[in-house]
Amino acid sequence: MPGGTVIERTLNNETLRVDTGCVVAFESHIDFDVEASGGLKSMIFGGEGIFLATLRGTGKVWLQSMPIRKLVQALAPYGANSRKEASSLLGTLLKS
Repeated sequence: MPGGTVIERTLNNETLRVDTGCVVAFESHIDFDVEASGGLKSMIFGGEGIFLATLRGTGKVWLQSMPIRKLVQALAPYGANSRKEASSLLGTLLKS
């Protein structure tokens, strides 16, 4: 199940750049590419992903409003294993 709401959008000879995790599907005649999201500074401090999906052409695309990785991050503190992982040696090393 995708994270958030699935949105159907019709492109009319347009270009759409979105987080790679937001792309659910697109029609076969839509050009799809993955490009760097910007300069090094924006990649590190921008708070978004390092790459963006670029969809070009005419046709339908389906996007989700919340990428799966952000959904997992939002739900992780409430999971049954959250205390176990936080207290593990690996969890401690990852937090450092």
